[in-house]
Amino acid sequence: MSRTFRWSRVDVPARVRPLSTALFTVLASAQLLVAQPASPDADIVAQRHALEAELHEIAEVHRSIMMPMRDGVRLMTDLYVPKQRTGPVPLILSKTPYNMNWWDVRTGAPRDWTSVLGAIKRGYAYAFQNERGHFFSEGEYDILGPPATDGHDAIQWFASQPWSNGKVGLIGCSSTAEYQMAVASTKPAGLGTVIAQGFGAGVGRVGGWFEQGNWYRGGAVQTLFITWIYGQQNTQRPMFPVHTSQADLTRLRKSFDLAQQLPRIDWSQALWHLPMQDILKAVDGPRGIYADPMPVASGGEMIKRTPNDPRWYRGGLYHDDMPFDTPGLWFMSWYDVSVGPNIAMWQHAMKAASPEIARQQHAVIAPVAHCAYTRATENTVIGERSMGDARLDYDALTYGWFDTFLKGERTGLLDTLPKIRYFTMGSNVWQSSDVWPPRGATPVTYFLSNNGRAANTMNGSGTLVSSAPTAGARDTFTYDPKKPVMSYGGNVCCTGTAIQAGSFDQRERETDPQILVYSTEPLAEGVEVSGPVSVTLYVSSDARDTDFTVKLIDVDTDGRAWNLDETIQRMRYHTGYDKPQTRMTPGEVYKVTLGPLNTSNYFKPGHRIRIEVSSSNFPRFDRNLNTGGDNYSETESVVARNAVHLGRGTPSSITLSVVRPARR
Repeated sequence: MSRTFRWSRVDVPARVRPLSTALFTVLASAQLLVAQPASPDADIVAQRHALEAELHEIAEVHRSIMMPMRDGVRLMTDLYVPKQRTGPVPLILSKTPYNMNWWDVRTGAPRDWTSVLGAIKRGYAYAFQNERGHFFSEGEYDILGPPATDGHDAIQWFASQPWSNGKVGLIGCSSTAEYQMAVASTKPAGLGTVIAQGFGAGVGRVGGWFEQGNWYRGGAVQTLFITWIYGQQNTQRPMFPVHTSQADLTRLRKSFDLAQQLPRIDWSQALWHLPMQDILKAVDGPRGIYADPMPVASGGEMIKRTPNDPRWYRGGLYHDDMPFDTPGLWFMSWYDVSVGPNIAMWQHAMKAASPEIARQQHAVIAPVAHCAYTRATENTVIGERSMGDARLDYDALTYGWFDTFLKGERTGLLDTLPKIRYFTMGSNVWQSSDVWPPRGATPVTYFLSNNGRAANTMNGSGTLVSSAPTAGARDTFTYDPKKPVMSYGGNVCCTGTAIQAGSFDQRERETDPQILVYSTEPLAEGVEVSGPVSVTLYVSSDARDTDFTVKLIDVDTDGRAWNLDETIQRMRYHTGYDKPQTRMTPGEVYKVTLGPLNTSNYFKPGHRIRIEVSSSNFPRFDRNLNTGGDNYSETESVVARNAVHLGRGTPSSITLSVVRPARR
C-alpha cells in the first residue's frame, strides 16, 4: 500500500481529534478521567452511552484482563480489537499510573471513547494498562512502574496474540511516556516504535544530565515530585480477592474506580515545611517512596538520595549505558520542566541506535506547558506572553508515524518530516532543522559587568557586554532561606497551587535586592537564540554550601521581562555529580558552569537580553539551608552572604547559540 503523507499547521476540531487529544492532554492529567459535575448533563451521559454502544459494534471489548507478569504480579488491562479486519492488526498501548477505568463513576456513564474509536476505525487495536501498585493492578508502586520487565512482558503478550501483526507502538504523555525508554532498552519482541511526549521524568543520567527523572536540577531538588507523589504513593488501598472473575471485576468497576480522594493541599504553603523529609507527613499524606523505605528495587527514600546514588540505577529510569534501538518520535515543550534533558535523550537516541534506526529519531518542541500540545490555539498564550498561532496537526503526525512503523505503509512521512521541528518564540514561527542547535548557530558570549557600582535589582548597574571588563569587581547579595526569591512562572509542571507554568513579566521580582540583574543595551538588530545557553560564574560565599540560580529573560520595548528558561547549581556538586561532594571555604572564589539553559527565542530590535542571578527560586527548587548538611532532615538554616565576581581574572559570562541572520 502506498500513499503520500503531508503534515501542516491546521486546527483540528476537538470532536474529530481521535487519538492525540486524548493522549497528548488527558493522559497527562493527574486523573485520566476528567471529573464531571455532581449532576452530569443528560446530553453528556447520552453521548457517552452512544459511544460505548458504537465501540461494541466495531470492536471486540476485553476488559479487566489481569495480565500476569513474570513474577506473578497481575496488571489490570483493557483491550479493544477491531471486529472488521482483513488480517492481523497492530496495537497502540498506553501504560499508565493514572485512572484508566472504563466507567466514569462520577458521571455515571462510560468514559469518552473518542480516542479508541478513532484508532479502531484506522485499523488498530488499542490497550490501556495500569502500572503495578496502582488502582486494580497488583504489586508495590515505584515511580515509572518498574521493573521494566513489566512493559517488556506486556508488549510480548500483545504481539503474540492471534489478532496481532506482531507490532506494538507506545504512546502517552508525562508518566504515560516516561517508562518507554527503559522498556525499549529491554528490546521486547514486537516493539515497533515509541511516541514519547513530555517524557523527562524518565531520563536518568543522559548526556551529562544527572537529573534522575527531573528529581534534580544542578543537584537541587525539584519540588514538583513532592506534590505529584502525594497523590501517587498509594501503598494502602482496597483490593478485590485474587479469584474475582473478569466479568465481576468489569462490573465492579462501575461502582469502584479505586481512585484516592485525597484532601486538597495548598502547596504554596505546604512546601515551606521543614524538615523536607516530612513534607508529606505534615499534610497527612500516605507513606511511600518519597521518604520511607519501601519493598521495591530502588528501595524508596527518594528525598534522601544524592544525584548519583546507586538506587537511581535500580528503578525505571533510562540511563545512557543502556541500549536504545527503537524508532522514536519525541515531543517536548519550552515551558515544560525538562526540555534540556529531553533534547539530550533525543540526541543520545541518534547516537546509540543502529544507523537505520538513528535516522528514525524525530523531535518536536512546542511553546506550551507540560503536555499542553493540543491546547495551542490561533493565539496561544503561555502564562502572560502570546506565542501567536502555535498549532500543529498532531493527529496527522501521530497516525502517519504509526502507519509507517506499525503497519509498514509507505506513507512518505520520513521524506517530509524534519529531524527537529521547533517553535521560535518572539517571531512566533515554526522552524525546522536536521541538527540541534540549528545549522548556522554560533556561540556568542556576553560578560557580566556592573560598571563599578552594583547590579542588585533591575534598577542597578548590571550590564552584559561583549568584552570582559578589564578591572575586577564583584556583586554581593544576602540569601536567607527563610526569605527566598519566590518563583514566578517558569519551566515547571505538577506543582499544584505553588507555581503556574509559563512566561510572566518578572519586573516585580526584579526589585528584590537579592537578585542581580544584567542586561544588554537595546539591540540594534534582531537576534535569534536557538540552542543551549551556557552560564559560567565565578562565585564566593561565607557559607559552607549554597546555590546559584540563573534566569534568561527577553525584555521588550515596554520593559516587560519575559522569562525563557531557568537553572540552578548546588555548590557541593559543582565539580560533578559522580564525584565526592565539596564544601565551600569562606572567601575562596569558585568557577562554576551551570547546566545549560535551552530556548529558541527571537529578541526583536529594541529588546534587551537579560539574565537574573540569585541563590534561590523557590518553590521551583528546594531551598539550600546553607549549612552544608544533608538539607532533607534539617530544620535550621543560616544566612549566606554570596558574591558573583566579574572582570579581570574572574570573567563571569553567558554564551548564547545565536543564529545569523535572524529569521523572522
